Amino acid sequence: MRIIALMAATISTGLVAGVFGLYAHTIMPGLGRTDDRTFVGAFQAIDRAIINPWFLGGGFFGALVFTVLAAITHAGRPALPWIVAALILYAITFVITVAVNVPRNDAIKAAGDPDGIDLAAVRKRFDEARWRSWNIIRVITSTTAFGLLAWALTR
Repeated sequence: MRIIALMAATISTGLVAGVFGLYAHTIMPGLGRTDDRTFVGAFQAIDRAIINPWFLGGGFFGALVFTVLAAITHAGRPALPWIVAALILYAITFVITVAVNVPRNDAIKAAGDPDGIDLAAVRKRFDEARWRSWNIIRVITSTTAFGLLAWALTR
């Protein structure tokens, strides 16, 4: 159980880090080069699609649960400090997502059909620069957590 929990924590955290990294180096730069209608419509569609069991269960929430489980099952073992450090970093990732990125995602989805809204105003309120800046922090914290968990596997 101990090794399975740590492997699940490592894999799920790595998947989340990959998603946030993909947003940082591909999705947001690509959307940033589009007109307001394309940006709003595409972001709405992408955000609706990411709300699925693969990302939420196996990745986003799974990484937190599996890392907590790994910490519990590694009490008193050499890997524990690395797991706890990863857990702290992933918890920061989780809080940033819930407090900063998700409210912006929800607001752009709630704005409505791109055919019937003020697209420039919706895009401006979304505040791409703020979303992207916080996402970079998520990339750093989640990728570092992934590395720490991978290191814990060697301990």
